[in-house]
Amino acid sequence: MKENGAIEQDSLKPPPPPSLNGQIHPIVTSLEEQLRFEKFISELSAKFVNLPAAEVDAWIDQGLQQVVEFLDIDRSSLMQFSEDQEELLIIHVYARPGLPPIPKIRIMEKSFFPWVRPKILRGETLCFSSLDEFPPEAKTDRDSYAEFNLKSNITMPLSIGGFVQYVLSVGAVIEERTWHPEVVARLRLIGEVFVNALDRKKREKELHQRLEEIHQLKEQAEAENLYLRESITAEFGPGEIVGQSPAIRKILAQVNKVAATNSTVLIEGETGVGKELIARVIHNLSARKNRVMVTVNFATLPAALIESELFGRESGAYTGALSKQIGRFEIADGSTIFLDEIGELPPELQIKLLRVLQEGEFERLGSPKEIKVDVRVIAATNRDLTEEVRKGNFRKDLYYRLRVFPIQMPPLRERREDIPMLIKVFVDEFGKKMGKTIQSVSRKSLEALQRYSWPGNIRELRNVVECAMINCSGSKLNIPLQKEPVANDYPLQTLEEMERKYILEVLEKTDWRIKGRYGAAEILGLNPSTLYFKMKKMNIPTREDKGT
Repeated sequence: MKENGAIEQDSLKPPPPPSLNGQIHPIVTSLEEQLRFEKFISELSAKFVNLPAAEVDAWIDQGLQQVVEFLDIDRSSLMQFSEDQEELLIIHVYARPGLPPIPKIRIMEKSFFPWVRPKILRGETLCFSSLDEFPPEAKTDRDSYAEFNLKSNITMPLSIGGFVQYVLSVGAVIEERTWHPEVVARLRLIGEVFVNALDRKKREKELHQRLEEIHQLKEQAEAENLYLRESITAEFGPGEIVGQSPAIRKILAQVNKVAATNSTVLIEGETGVGKELIARVIHNLSARKNRVMVTVNFATLPAALIESELFGRESGAYTGALSKQIGRFEIADGSTIFLDEIGELPPELQIKLLRVLQEGEFERLGSPKEIKVDVRVIAATNRDLTEEVRKGNFRKDLYYRLRVFPIQMPPLRERREDIPMLIKVFVDEFGKKMGKTIQSVSRKSLEALQRYSWPGNIRELRNVVECAMINCSGSKLNIPLQKEPVANDYPLQTLEEMERKYILEVLEKTDWRIKGRYGAAEILGLNPSTLYFKMKKMNIPTREDKGT
């Protein structure tokens, strides 16, 4: 310290044994006081041993209060540097009653302390008994301390892992104080207790997060394994796209273009044309190929169960939900989900699917917690969705969100030149399964099969070949000729029209009773909620609608 009382300009060093109006600071006047200080630090440290992470912040607040009361000062605070060390955030603070507290949200920017800040980051402890000790070049820093009403202060950097991450500050607001080196040394011990507790809390939180991630990954892996076990016996037909016709070459070109992207694909076409096979080829050519592709067929699911199948449920979400279930979208996180027969999705669930497509998030049934997923969606339908949109059965916004990249699968009758190749693939497949060797297929059979219109497409062709293979006892395969559907004198009806007519007949016979024994739902083999959905879709009124 210089003769005029000013501190050295290169740093703020602790003064020699302090004096204030000629008196030694009472904290170091006797051995008894030193022992009392040691006991205080020991008791404070003991409180933080094995302290649960949830209680760390509360005990630091209490510890800062005890420091103020023990040292008979006015204010103490603990601050933390931001990751880029550009800002210093006050995270804990205590001030004597009656003094204006410093808001915890206040951020001390680098511009507030241009002279002090680099010294702190180098690990230098700075203390002053009077603002007059600041050198001229530290005027900005002096003004900043004055703004916090500090007349005397100790600013102590605290390191974790070799880097300064925290700063402990204690100070006097009412009147100036001097600081004995013993006080500075003991304060460092207290500060290290605080920051070690905070570091332990941080590591414990990170550990819990990692454990939660591991738990979620385990759940997803178990769900994937369950999904694979349930679908392992599914029949997928040929393992690759077979054919050289212009129609199939066009499809292959489209597949190659879209596979490398994450774009949503809508595959349209008649039943049995191989829409799921195309979806699998797209997935297997994509960057997601190392994860299982998850499939959902809406035509096979009761309407009441579709939501829980797609998005999952918590235990107790509804009557009968006895356990938690992970939905197909969670299982498909990081992979592809194939939504087959998308035209059968009930209207009330279409908006939820639209949200997943747009925002990549949803909630499980029975839980308000949002779940975010990264899923590539491929949908397929044998319906004319534009007509369904026109009828009001399918949301227009969902239709356009699904139809980012449309693929129209050609029926087998438009690629007749591929029929011989498909037959060969099926013959080889069933020959291995049945232990039969087929040398040739009769030309007459091939010509007849190429003339046939194949309303069931490739699936029908495969079934015909399988039947012929079962009956074949030699090396030459004769495939029975297929008869074209007999033309009727009355106009042909669509499947939906026939289904509507039959439902009406059953409703008439049950006096429009839907639920219960011998009700229409039981006779039709449907869940009552599914029947209600079909009736609404087909504009069939219920008994209540009719007012009877």
